[in-house]
Amino acid sequence: QVHLAESGGGSVQPGGSLRLSCQASGSSSSSYCMGWFRQAPGKYREGVAAIFTAGGSTYYGDSVKGRFTISHDNAKNTLYLQMSSLQPDDSATYYCAAEPRGYQATSALECFWYTYKNWGPGTQVTVSS
Repeated sequence: QVHLAESGGGSVQPGGSLRLSCQASGSSSSSYCMGWFRQAPGKYREGVAAIFTAGGSTYYGDSVKGRFTISHDNAKNTLYLQMSSLQPDDSATYYCAAEPRGYQATSALECFWYTYKNWGPGTQVTVSS
């Protein structure tokens, strides 16, 4: 089981930036699918971005392409989401998710649509003037 803890959320004005972090622990695998998801009140959970840690391939949801960047620091076992040009529609609780993949080659697209079993508690992002 992978334990996940997000941090870095907060309030920001439109056009601003934030960097979310997700510290992973409790598991040792040669590779992981990891992803960021978000859910606003009254809306379905939405995939934001995903990464396959072996190789670092990434995939983004259409609404954040060109504005958000997902990355992973293997040494720190930490997932990041750099968010720029934030808009009010980006306001949501952001969750990270992870799944050990061992030596199974996996695409970032598969990681984006993966049915994750390990989730963090979430961090709130509010974009408002």
